[in-house]
Amino acid sequence: MKKKILSISLSGMMALGTFAAVAPNVGAVGEGPNYNGNESVRTSILHTYESMVDYLKTQDAKQQALELEVIGQTVKGRDIYMAKYISNPENPTILFLTQQHGNEQLATEGALEFIKHLGTNKTKGVLDKVNVLVIPMLNADGAMGDVNFSLDDYHADGGRHLTRYNADGFDINREHDKDTKDMVAEARALHENVLAKYDIDYMIDLHHQGTQSEINGEYVSGSILYPTTPNVDPEVQEKSKKLGAVVYNAVDSKGWGLLGKYRGGTGENIGRNGIAVEYGISTLLFEMRGMSDHFYESYVLGQKSNGYLIKQSVVTLDASVRAIADGSIETVDTSFWETLPFQTTRTGEEEDE
Repeated sequence: MKKKILSISLSGMMALGTFAAVAPNVGAVGEGPNYNGNESVRTSILHTYESMVDYLKTQDAKQQALELEVIGQTVKGRDIYMAKYISNPENPTILFLTQQHGNEQLATEGALEFIKHLGTNKTKGVLDKVNVLVIPMLNADGAMGDVNFSLDDYHADGGRHLTRYNADGFDINREHDKDTKDMVAEARALHENVLAKYDIDYMIDLHHQGTQSEINGEYVSGSILYPTTPNVDPEVQEKSKKLGAVVYNAVDSKGWGLLGKYRGGTGENIGRNGIAVEYGISTLLFEMRGMSDHFYESYVLGQKSNGYLIKQSVVTLDASVRAIADGSIETVDTSFWETLPFQTTRTGEEEDE
């Protein structure tokens, strides 16, 4: 029997325990303040690495279907955790990956809430037909601001800064076309101990973009994109488009989300592309609106937006798992990709997945 651990921090409870009881307002697309130098953007309401580990261990003790695995360590020696739900190795498997970039944390908050969700009766029977892997906070050093370079020009307060890069200043999402021996520690752990080890069919790589992206003058709540490298297998790409259709339909149907098409590159150093080519995994990039911290003011979003963005993450993960489990992903209509507009930016800021 698993030993029960009860050391969830107050900050973690604030980040995840309160939003679920408050339904997002209709028309919440783009709502919540942009950072203007006056509003407090507090990192203290987000999970720290330590409180995240406590949270995962608590859920592990409560959920029989859940198994925690340490897939490697960060540059600074922090264990990288993966939550596993594998009932049958023959089932289709989906991987959810968050915080390759340490300053993009609300998707992680949503992933943690989703892990709790998987332990409830709301998902009864679903895990019999699909395997789920969740890696929250791949870049724990960047998330904790424990890096070998200055973060003095970052904007958030509340106890720590969060940065895109790993402890040595590398962008983990630019490592995916290298030999694993040449990758930074976090990317190497992902490739050697997850992507090469498990038979994964789908992956959603969850990120955050700036705050100024829009469609037809209305701020988006996020953007999506399938692998666009010319080297991707057409069947893998088509399955990626189907995964995107599931996500788009789920978010769009809520009435408070607005998704655009992300204008991403074709480089295979990017996870969305490189992982699809090397492993034949159908991948989807999902960029949520706003970041938890940055040195560009226009990238940082006020904390009043946290609730609906966390909820958007939960909706995305839940819809994907259900569609794979019941097989509806196989027949979903992907024609929306032909008319989905690329997002544009009001201030001309550059997005960078």
